[in-house]
Amino acid sequence: MPLRAAGFLVTLYGDAVVPRGAEVWMGAIIETCAQVGFSETLVRTAVSRLVAAGQLEGARRGRRSFYRLTASAQAEYAEAAGLIYGAPDPCGWRFVYLPAEGADAVMSGLERQGYARLRAQLAVGPARGPVPQGLLAFEAEPTGDTALLPQFVAQMFNLTPHVRAYADLIQQFAPVLPLAPRIGGPQALALRLLLVHGWRSALQHDPRLPEEALPKDWPGHAARTLFARLYLALSPAADSHIAAHFGAETAGLTDSEPRDHPYLTQLREMAAQAGGA
Repeated sequence: MPLRAAGFLVTLYGDAVVPRGAEVWMGAIIETCAQVGFSETLVRTAVSRLVAAGQLEGARRGRRSFYRLTASAQAEYAEAAGLIYGAPDPCGWRFVYLPAEGADAVMSGLERQGYARLRAQLAVGPARGPVPQGLLAFEAEPTGDTALLPQFVAQMFNLTPHVRAYADLIQQFAPVLPLAPRIGGPQALALRLLLVHGWRSALQHDPRLPEEALPKDWPGHAARTLFARLYLALSPAADSHIAAHFGAETAGLTDSEPRDHPYLTQLREMAAQAGGA
């Protein structure tokens, strides 16, 4: 999936800015985005579109423009943060029956949420969140020979795109891990943002099925470990850069460590369990 400026900006704010509770000068945004190849013109256009979409709000101080995530965008990213930085969220199974009228459109929406079509009006998927309005759902717990669950999943779900997404993430970022302690601040921040962006994309498209139903060689496990270890390895230089260069232009970004990042402990635990720091 190609990297888009608007999506990268949301990642920048969610990972680097919101944990410190502040807004950022446009110049710092432009400099950070330049590290991943976005031109100033493209960044300004993306910021304008995010403002129009209600995701960013700006304020002028003298000749400089500052931007922060809106309250609704912060809430949206906070929900995503549990998925990105947190431990895997366990779930059960849910069968959903659809009314005949409009079944095709509803089924397409369910498939985008990670459900598999069993019949024209019946789908199965992970039991997360509320049941969509107007549908009938049955929560289910596997019994009997549960060792057959991976076979069931292999037949019902197309996991190939998700395997590829995790494998691509590993291929892209695994070579960075041994180099991370020697990477300077601007590059460390850019790499960390790219890592978060790629990991978030892979997770949000993955149906995140129950653990016992996944193949033994599921690459999501290795990708999660890599994410935790590389994120922590890049963070000292990245956070120091944020404090020195973002904080110089805006109130609030003065700490080398984020004040409100409750998932760092979980990342450290995941890295330690895998033999990391």
